[in-house]
Amino acid sequence: MSTPRHDPVMLDRVVALLAPALDHPDAVLLDATLGLGGHTEAVLARCSLARVIGVDRDPEALARSRERLAAYGDRFTAVHAVYDEIPDVLADLGAGAVDGVLFDLGVSSMQLDLPERGFAYAVDAPLDMRMDGSAGPTAADVLNEYPPGDLVRVLREYGEERHAKRIVDAVVRARSEQPFTTSGRLVELLYDAIPAPARRTGGHPAKRTFQALRIEVNDELRVLERAVPAAVDAIGVGGRVVVESYHSLEDRLVKRAFARRSRSDVPDDLPFVPEGHEPELRLLTRGAEQASPEETAANPRAASVRLRAVERVRPPHRGAA
Repeated sequence: MSTPRHDPVMLDRVVALLAPALDHPDAVLLDATLGLGGHTEAVLARCSLARVIGVDRDPEALARSRERLAAYGDRFTAVHAVYDEIPDVLADLGAGAVDGVLFDLGVSSMQLDLPERGFAYAVDAPLDMRMDGSAGPTAADVLNEYPPGDLVRVLREYGEERHAKRIVDAVVRARSEQPFTTSGRLVELLYDAIPAPARRTGGHPAKRTFQALRIEVNDELRVLERAVPAAVDAIGVGGRVVVESYHSLEDRLVKRAFARRSRSDVPDDLPFVPEGHEPELRLLTRGAEQASPEETAANPRAASVRLRAVERVRPPHRGAA
């Protein structure tokens, strides 16, 4: 099985953030977005006491990762699941609290590099975009079947596309003549629908629409909204959660989730924090960290990464969200 090129983003920094929590016997990392296993491989190589549970919704990614990581034997366990199913995954494995959780969000290198998956707008391919190709509607289904108002909402909310109405008007006209099946026809429509001045700035004119369709098809933001609190709840004291986001919608959601649990739950005007009401989490990053210029030059995917990390310093408060 040939493996597409895979350069894990901010690899050394991710491992450095996770390593202190994994430096003890029976340490467990849950890699919630396993992909091709690049981050997991580095953790297994550098944190000799740790085991990794690798979760991915993409069966093909799991198969490739199992092959890549076979040499680590029972230190690696692969699980087919969506990353908001963390509690179920741990319960099924009979695992208690874990020592780290990693999210490397967005579309994986493999998904981009395999044209038949339909994630990339640079080649003409079936409009699929499902991370788990065995379930759910495709991007073509969304384009062909959603009412115009819902399509406008998807492009505006998930793609932050300023020309959503113009694009959807063009899509509705085009699909009435012939349903969409491939990415090439959609890219051609986007070039025509987006005004020329807007096409000259902000990257490829298809970027925002493809992002929006991918997020809608895979329900990514709602899954992430459930997954981050579940990850925080899954770690014990001293455990760490590290998240790499690739667009502002993801990063904003992660930032808010971490902030809620890293602040005291007492009123701001109280002169002291009663015992037992201290924050559960400590922020390990000052704001969102970015890749170095050198890494970005070598791996363009790193240009948009925003990395945030937290450590649990107290057990969960009763009734924590």
